Amino acid sequence: MGLKDIAGMIYETVHYLKDGTSINVEVSSQGTLLGDKKVHLNILRDITDRKKKEDENFYLSYHDPLTGLYNRRFYEEEIKRLDTERNIPISIIIGDVNGLKLVNDAFGHDKGDELLRKAAKAIQSACRIDDIVARWGGDEFVILLPKTNTEEAEKIVNRAKELYSNVLVNSIRVSISFGWETKRETDEDILKVLKSAEDAMYKHKVIENEGMRGNTINTIINTLHEKNPREEQHSKRVSQLCQDIGRAIGLSEIEVSQLKLVGLLHDIGKIAIEEGILNKPGKLTQNEWEQIRKHPDIGYRILSSSYEMLELAECILAHHERWDGKGYPKGLKGEAIPKVSRIIALADAYDAMISERPYRHSLTEEEALKEIEKNAGTQFDPEISRIFTSRINPFEIAHPKD
Repeated sequence: MGLKDIAGMIYETVHYLKDGTSINVEVSSQGTLLGDKKVHLNILRDITDRKKKEDENFYLSYHDPLTGLYNRRFYEEEIKRLDTERNIPISIIIGDVNGLKLVNDAFGHDKGDELLRKAAKAIQSACRIDDIVARWGGDEFVILLPKTNTEEAEKIVNRAKELYSNVLVNSIRVSISFGWETKRETDEDILKVLKSAEDAMYKHKVIENEGMRGNTINTIINTLHEKNPREEQHSKRVSQLCQDIGRAIGLSEIEVSQLKLVGLLHDIGKIAIEEGILNKPGKLTQNEWEQIRKHPDIGYRILSSSYEMLELAECILAHHERWDGKGYPKGLKGEAIPKVSRIIALADAYDAMISERPYRHSLTEEEALKEIEKNAGTQFDPEISRIFTSRINPFEIAHPKD
């Protein structure tokens, strides 16, 4: 007897097991004729893992993996689909998370991601079930609101603000700047409405961001001092030394006030250094020193996020440069180093020398001053060193009597 193939088929189905669980199955069915009888051969393959992967890929094609919100691709498809007469008025809200770069620089990208997730949760919770909420870019979110007027859009913004008002990430309060606009007529261009919402958001951001950055910088320095109380006392002494050096070399009171602040903030970049390294009782390894040497650059990035702090940020970046050009991070030399940075370098080094450390004894006042004199013209500005050692009494500043 001969066999004759009959056209087969392949299909997918769900197969239920005896225990009630199910698996995805691909069935290959092939019919044949065995003599005058039809015979079917069915081959079943478990494709559960493949289907799961396909579902994951489909989900990720329209969702942001960090926040779980829709992504920009989905939003751009939806705005075209919903831009119809029956959905008018259509409102669009743009939200931008304030201080994300600052949090990334100070606390690391894990905390920045946490900030985005908490912001996304607040925004989504403020919206209605049919509203389209998407992550539009790095720190930007967009909300598409069909059949929603301007007043209702503003209510959603206010609900979001209320929801995140007490939400913190590493003591940093979540803050989002919003802008919104409404399409009221059929012939209005929806993309122009989007642009108007974005412009409104940036106007609000200019007003809100500076205050938020100032508060965040204060929080960062307070967090650093909590991690390492020794840093707080060191910063206060360096600040006082900087002020007295400034007055001794004839700087104005405005410049002296700047020195006071920059002295307090000069080590703010250490917030990103591991606590175990900052508080290590013994000598640091070479790798640990490399970590410590990053703090001027980190401090610069934190402070330069605020326009009003930009000049101070430049000074803090250079406070470990040396007069002979052998410092870091840029290897600046002589007058190329900002004067404020040269003052901090001397005050910082002096306080370090006279301070007790677990791995070494402190120097006496006389020994520390001799080190300053010895390194004048190499490590330190020679003129500032001369004035420091001859015209002021730094020991009384660093160790004031009760």
